[in-house]
Amino acid sequence: MSEARSNSAPVVDNGLTEKTATSKTQIEPKPTEKNVSDVEVIDGAKKKNKKKKKKTNNIKNIELLYPDLKFPEGEWMDYHQDQNLQRTTDEEKRYLARDQDHAERWNDMRKGSEIHRRVRKNLQNKLKPDMSLTDVVNVVENATRKFTGVDENGDHKDRPKSQGIGFPTGVSLNHCAAHFTPNAGDQTILRYEDVMKVDIGVQVNGYIVDSAFTVTFDSKYDNLLTAVKEATNTGVRESGIDVRLTDIGEAIQEVMESYEVELNGKTYQVKPCRNLCGHNIGPYKIHGGKSVPLVKNGDQTKMEEGEHFAIETFGTTGRGYVISGGEVSHYAKNEGSFPTPALSKAKSLLKTIDDNFGTLPWCRRYLDRLGEEKYLFALNSLVKHGVVEEYPPLSDIQGSYTAQYEHTILLHPHKKEVVSRGEDY
Repeated sequence: MSEARSNSAPVVDNGLTEKTATSKTQIEPKPTEKNVSDVEVIDGAKKKNKKKKKKTNNIKNIELLYPDLKFPEGEWMDYHQDQNLQRTTDEEKRYLARDQDHAERWNDMRKGSEIHRRVRKNLQNKLKPDMSLTDVVNVVENATRKFTGVDENGDHKDRPKSQGIGFPTGVSLNHCAAHFTPNAGDQTILRYEDVMKVDIGVQVNGYIVDSAFTVTFDSKYDNLLTAVKEATNTGVRESGIDVRLTDIGEAIQEVMESYEVELNGKTYQVKPCRNLCGHNIGPYKIHGGKSVPLVKNGDQTKMEEGEHFAIETFGTTGRGYVISGGEVSHYAKNEGSFPTPALSKAKSLLKTIDDNFGTLPWCRRYLDRLGEEKYLFALNSLVKHGVVEEYPPLSDIQGSYTAQYEHTILLHPHKKEVVSRGEDY
């Protein structure tokens, strides 16, 4: 209950007559009923009660936010290479004649990208030191399921391959560059001094948006992150129809190696991880067969019109070469036909994989979520017979730090679209 003050001020005996004193008295207006309810007396001071606003949950099926099902375009960039000048000058005719054929595919990619931007913004607002990596990936993946409508109450819950998570959320720390996501029971904690790569995938009708960024809390890593971000932006800028992959790698390497970072009194040149690369993406296939190197490697293969690529770069304070090792979490079914597994458990596990993922990558947590139990022996059997491919974590030397940035681009006839571009990177 609020407490109101007295209605009149006290009369001071200063030798004035009663009449004069009364005339000097200031009569305070009586608070209205509304004033009394809105006023709180604390230590003799009036304070307005502030009603707490109820936080709204903005994570919902993305189609509710775009009822016409037309999603925002990415960042448009001109092809600046000589071999693409004719495409630019003949833009209108080529765009109408060819790009229209891909309109539905492009819109699916834009939908996935809009979801990606919202998912990573939601995560960025919640990230803090001492979070468990399991909590980090749950924030990403639960939001992705809601935005795509494949959660338990969503419109696509019975069609898990129609849209949803494109691949397991990567949260690789420090010298580990890629392919780490926590398995059940993992107790790894994100610390203030860590460098974490967050690699997020969203797919719509099998078209995958692959984009990643690096999280640090300590400013001493700033130059490392800047080097990798600028290298990725260089790769995006140099990409285009008829451009040789080795030329993109050469440009990435030049930018990356122009940076240094000082850690604990020692200066390191930032090196590209030379055996990691970007890649083109196919329907329900995260690696489509072409690799975009991070160094000049002599690959004369060219980018082609209509393709879409993940341009990603990794920089390191280590040796610039990663090796695989550690507990496996990432898997994907190989393309092609295979003999029916002899083990009954392997057979039922393969059906679960086919029904829910197809050739999309997945992790053991996803099998746990689907109710699979005691499946490791069956899973290892599928790996042994080549039905399923395992992807162990990829790491540089212990004690080094790696960073990653990545964007997905679409190669239209007249321009390229950085479809995953956002305000954050």
